[in-house]
Amino acid sequence: MIRAATPADVPVIHALIRELAEYEKCVDQARASEEQLREALFGARPAAYAHLAVDDASGEPVGLALWFLNFSTWRGVHGIYLEDLYVRPSARGGGHGRALLTELARICVERGYGRLEWAVLNWNRPAIGFYESLGARPQDEWTVYRLTDEALEKLGGPAA
Repeated sequence: MIRAATPADVPVIHALIRELAEYEKCVDQARASEEQLREALFGARPAAYAHLAVDDASGEPVGLALWFLNFSTWRGVHGIYLEDLYVRPSARGGGHGRALLTELARICVERGYGRLEWAVLNWNRPAIGFYESLGARPQDEWTVYRLTDEALEKLGGPAA
């Protein structure tokens, strides 16, 4: 079962994000607090949205899709950018990842959004194989760039 997250889900969302960071060997970079997630997802001006995959038998969340809207200037419509997709190892192979992506694709179609996009680590061959089995294709001609921490402060700080 897939359902939209509620404010009561923030602790489990936080835990799933931490588990994903451990899987991706980047737990030191996962600094978001439960308070930050609560504000981003359920504050006065939500910046992101979350859906949970829930185990039918136990009712416990086993997967997460955390996403936000982007905009295509070429298409002139919104799209969804999937920031995090994670299914607990014990629940993998049960269709939860596919169900989460299906729900996001359904939202795109229903709302007239033109794209569903995400990034995947190059070494994550199981995820890449899964995504390609759904018809997703890599955007090899694009390279993601990122400014964080000191570089971001240097460029955007008061002395810039």
